[in-house]
Amino acid sequence: MLKFISIAALLLAATLSGCGASGTVLTVNGQPITRDQLDTKLENSSSPVTARSVLQLMVTDDLIDQDAQKNNISVTPAEIAKIENQYKAQYPANQWDQLLKARGLTGQDVQDLIRRQIILDKAVGANVHVPPSQIAAYFKLNHAQLDTPAQARARHILVADLPTALKVEAALKAGQDFAAVAKQYSMDPGSKDAGGELGTFPRGRMVPTFDAYVFSGPIGKISSPIKSPLGYHIIQIESRTPAVKATLANSTAKITQMLRQQQESPLIQQFLQQLQQSAKIEVSDQRFAGLFPTPLPAAPAPAAPAPAQTK
Repeated sequence: MLKFISIAALLLAATLSGCGASGTVLTVNGQPITRDQLDTKLENSSSPVTARSVLQLMVTDDLIDQDAQKNNISVTPAEIAKIENQYKAQYPANQWDQLLKARGLTGQDVQDLIRRQIILDKAVGANVHVPPSQIAAYFKLNHAQLDTPAQARARHILVADLPTALKVEAALKAGQDFAAVAKQYSMDPGSKDAGGELGTFPRGRMVPTFDAYVFSGPIGKISSPIKSPLGYHIIQIESRTPAVKATLANSTAKITQMLRQQQESPLIQQFLQQLQQSAKIEVSDQRFAGLFPTPLPAAPAPAAPAPAQTK
């Protein structure tokens, strides 16, 4: 399975900044990286150190792509979408889009990052094995943490006072569009521009009165004003799922993925080092001289680590 690196790591290159001018910075096995390409990864600073960090990431990307082409490793749109949806599920409503916008990334940028992570998984995955006994042992030690809490999906409009809340309630119950009313009245900056959408969240995440209504009220109905320390909420519950108790059967896939990640991490690092050691990288821009020194003859690859132990 894919090793899920953190969003912060995924978005690192987009937060860095720097160079200028056109021309070739370096070539990776004959494939050029130009200054214009480097500039697209940079925003504010012209720091050579920052630019060097970004360039290293770009070289790694090219090496991954070249190895995938050489070894006929393909990734389907469905594989990318599955992982992208798992990332998005960690962020309420429009927060995912806001995160990408803040980092200067497009959806295509993220899909490219995910595609390369899947390529790495396929490249080293054959060396990773998780036996059933290890899965069972992990479940025995960690089953309580694998329980899935009750979850709900809802949208709301937050206002400061009861008269405004009653006005919003009346407008919604008269058939006005929820998203339009939210954009007009809501004080919640995190959901206002998304039409009040809060996404899916577990029991206990919201303030108590809000949480109590969402996990007991009727689905689809427009609520009366719900008072909280934040103000007055008009809520519409969109869906709700009950808590799920973890069993070995319903947790096997999740545990397998986690244990594979533990084993894959050092293998991926070794794989990337070997790609760079065997690559021909020719630097044209002298600001980056010495960044990719001529490698020494490659040492024998270390043996794969023993299966990861349970926590």
